[in-house]
Amino acid sequence: MLRALAVDDERPSLEELLYLLHADPRIGSAEGAGDATGALRRINRALESGPDGPEAIDVVFLDIQMPGLDGLDLARLLGGFARPPLVVFVTAHEDFAVQAFDLKAVDYVLKPVRTERLAEAVRRAVGLRAAEQRDSTPRIPVHEPDPDHIAVELGGVTRFVVVDDITHVEAQGDYARLHTDRGSHLVRIPLSTLEERWRSRGFVRIHRRHLVALRHIGELRLGTGTVSVLIGSEELQVSRRHTRELRDLLMCRTTG
Repeated sequence: MLRALAVDDERPSLEELLYLLHADPRIGSAEGAGDATGALRRINRALESGPDGPEAIDVVFLDIQMPGLDGLDLARLLGGFARPPLVVFVTAHEDFAVQAFDLKAVDYVLKPVRTERLAEAVRRAVGLRAAEQRDSTPRIPVHEPDPDHIAVELGGVTRFVVVDDITHVEAQGDYARLHTDRGSHLVRIPLSTLEERWRSRGFVRIHRRHLVALRHIGELRLGTGTVSVLIGSEELQVSRRHTRELRDLLMCRTTG
């Protein structure tokens, strides 16, 4: 069974989370901390006692926005330990999911916490701890992001979209909307960041508002003074400054 530490600066939220954890039969013990600094002191005691010692902590259920040291800061510190506890973020804010999984979080649960959603996070933590005990290879979280996926939030659940399934990306302020054949997802990542990250994967900028995957372009349409591309049933305009590069890339794809 898991030994858990819940961290939240809001007392009612902390008490509710502890109540739910105590009710889960897979949680052997659960204690609380009112801030990240206190949690860090408790985790240090756990590490000093060893993985099987009386002070050991298997998983930390961690709020993000707290006074002083916040949850992301604490997770970064834990990432430098030789054998840190697992981290499940429990927060009212949707905007930090990508950062959370970059820090190798096991899960990202939104408040108000639903019993079945927390149970899923516990299940993931139990499975990961069991895998660690079966072998001595370095821990790889089951939801660690990789270059082939991007984390998105949908209905309070964090999922991973396959990058190769993304047909095009649309800029929406500081956000970007990812389009696939099955729908779209909004992420808080600027279009320029995705352009740089996915250039080697065949994504090209065609307009200040659009990034497209070359593999999903069905047609290049030349009009009177206009150029556009057809992606599925959607036609997107290509700006003049990006037309030559796009045509060259499409030509290379055709002849390559």
